[in-house]
Order: sequence, then C-alpha cells, then structure tokens
Amino acid sequence: MIVEQRTYTLKPDHTPAQFIAVYEQLGLTLQVAHLGNLIGYFMSDIGVLKQIVFLWGYSDLNDRAGRRASLAAEPGWEAYLNKVRPMLAAMESRVLIPAPSSPLR
Repeated sequence: MIVEQRTYTLKPDHTPAQFIAVYEQLGLTLQVAHLGNLIGYFMSDIGVLKQIVFLWGYSDLNDRAGRRASLAAEPGWEAYLNKVRPMLAAMESRVLIPAPSSPLR
C-alpha cells in the first residue's frame, strides 16, 4: 500500500471554508468514485495556514496512475478544477510508504 499526500495552499484572499464548500459540492463525489480510498482530508490550524491536506490510499503506483487517469477523463472534473484553481497558490503531492509497524499496512 502507498499513501498519496496532496497539499493545497490557498491564496491569502481565500479561506479553507470556501475551498471545502466547492470541494464538497463538486469534487468529493467524483474523487471518491474514481480514486476510491479516501483516508481523510484536513485543514491546517498551526504552522503553515490556509492549507488543505488530502490522504489517498492506493495499492501501488500503477493503481494510483490508473485511478488518476480515470478521474481526469471524468466530464465533471474539469468544471470542479475551474472553480478551485483561482483559489490556489501552490500544490504539492508526495507518495508515502507506511512503515513496517504502521496500522495502515
């Protein structure tokens, strides 16, 4: 199993609540349908602010690539992206491998 951590940093004139509202209205259902294993999504409260962090589980990198390609082909996905792109200052993606004693293994 691998976990993808996707971090979105918002521009100063946007709030996490605005981003989450659009995500829950237009993006969440599509992502869960295509990507499957949503471990959770979180808002930063201490440290770097105005960040939304998503954790997605995949069996391996090929599983991730296939699921993300399926999502990209989804007709409603571009409409969602057009709504959230203006809110974003930065995006980051990293793949995490659970440690041997991790409960997620």
